[in-house]
Amino acid sequence: MDLKYLDEAGFCLWSPVSHSDSPIGEQKRLEQTPTRHGRRISMLGLWQPGEGFEYALAQGGFKSKSYLEVMDWVAQKASQTLAQTGRLTVIVQDNGSLHKSRLVQQQWSRWQEQG
Repeated sequence: MDLKYLDEAGFCLWSPVSHSDSPIGEQKRLEQTPTRHGRRISMLGLWQPGEGFEYALAQGGFKSKSYLEVMDWVAQKASQTLAQTGRLTVIVQDNGSLHKSRLVQQQWSRWQEQG
């Protein structure tokens, strides 16, 4: 079995004030310049311990359509692995709303058939 862990992380030019540190006794202050909507970069990563790390990038964030595209790519690779080695690929992910949306759930059986 090939075990892979999936998660999403987002990156932007500025850290939110709620996630910043400041010396004791000093007020938090971050000067931020206006940015256009959607400047955030999101990464959907698949880590396989001892083997490697694969990822996909999206500007703004992953939605059901882009998530499905990544998972279709993962399922295609899993199908090749199953055919070549007989090993199933198992993806471990959290309960993020994107991971269990109705549209995504409709694809689960198709992905399982691919290995």
